[in-house]
Amino acid sequence: LQLKKFVSLQSVKVLIIMVYRLIKEQIYKRLYRGKVIIVVGPRQVGKTTLLRMLTADSDRKVVVWNCDEPDVRRKLAEPTSTQLGAETANADLILIDEAQRVQNIGITLKLLVDNYPEKQVVVTGSSAIELSNSINEPLTGRKYEYVMFPFSAEELVKEFGAVEERRMLEHRLIYGSYPEVVNLMGEERETLTNLVSSYLYKDIFSFQDVRKPEIIEQLLQALALQVGSEVSFNELGRLLGLTSITVQRYIDLLEKSYVVFHLRSFSRNVRNELKKSRKIYFYDNGVRNALIGDYKPLALRNDTGALWENYAISERMKHNSYSGFYGKSYFWRTQQQQEVDYLEDYDGILHAYEFKWSPTKQPRLTDTFAKGYPDHAFAVITPENYQEFVCGK
Repeated sequence: LQLKKFVSLQSVKVLIIMVYRLIKEQIYKRLYRGKVIIVVGPRQVGKTTLLRMLTADSDRKVVVWNCDEPDVRRKLAEPTSTQLGAETANADLILIDEAQRVQNIGITLKLLVDNYPEKQVVVTGSSAIELSNSINEPLTGRKYEYVMFPFSAEELVKEFGAVEERRMLEHRLIYGSYPEVVNLMGEERETLTNLVSSYLYKDIFSFQDVRKPEIIEQLLQALALQVGSEVSFNELGRLLGLTSITVQRYIDLLEKSYVVFHLRSFSRNVRNELKKSRKIYFYDNGVRNALIGDYKPLALRNDTGALWENYAISERMKHNSYSGFYGKSYFWRTQQQQEVDYLEDYDGILHAYEFKWSPTKQPRLTDTFAKGYPDHAFAVITPENYQEFVCGK
């Protein structure tokens, strides 16, 4: 579906682009198998738009429930199976948007799938669904769950073409790929400022005991300044006046809110490997830069390498999620600071990657790693070849 239209926004003509979302391919493969399909992810990544696409594509009868509406929330909060049957009598496809707003939504979905398995239920929700634990237990064995991210490089290449996206690479490194950022060219800073002013992670405050909300933003700022470096819970705790256990808990909440993700260090048989270290990355470069208030062009920055590494790895993670990647992802480092930026372990082979923004710097794989893991492949990812890496081609 490639719908394009002009809309007026504050007297400015803005091109709103309905980019084809790769997650649709995963959903279509699972339709009408007697299970609920759940799409979660951070706010403002296009989950509601996805439901509109599913509605437009369907040749079956559809009912859509928007749980922002108070009467819809009341209807779904404590229904009987009979009531649900009456409400969906003429529908084959049931779409429920913003499901996290309904109390006990997991029980309602269980009633639907158990009593009407011939109908397909598709649910979207923010991270609140995960944080409130309202879904997992009632729907054990009854659901397919997917994560939706900001636009991926692969989706944008499909929409705009490989050449145009290569031209936009610096823009993506600085402002990221949230749909509103992509659509509202010229208003990126305002859009990102609104996004990170607690809106992106406010579910944490609603469903978890966070006594000092400002600590979350301070923690995120600290993580933003350490992208590409190993993270120490103890050091972060001393910086923020928290225990290391509390820091670990807050980072876990931020991961469940799809703001950040972690890579663990790989260790198998080389002496002096770091075995319990981790790095933290952001799913979106624009969010990272907004947290520290830095939108300078790359020529004026001293963190270009970190931005490039964050972008390449986050885009690879999106690709892997959408393509059903079954391997594991890591980084590798020894106590002597020998390192590999990124590893994927699958099919009995370690695939090692280094990320270099400047094509004049061509590193080689450290001998310690090469000798310790002879079954490996190695590649250097630069702006010249990154699309093969992030698009899986």
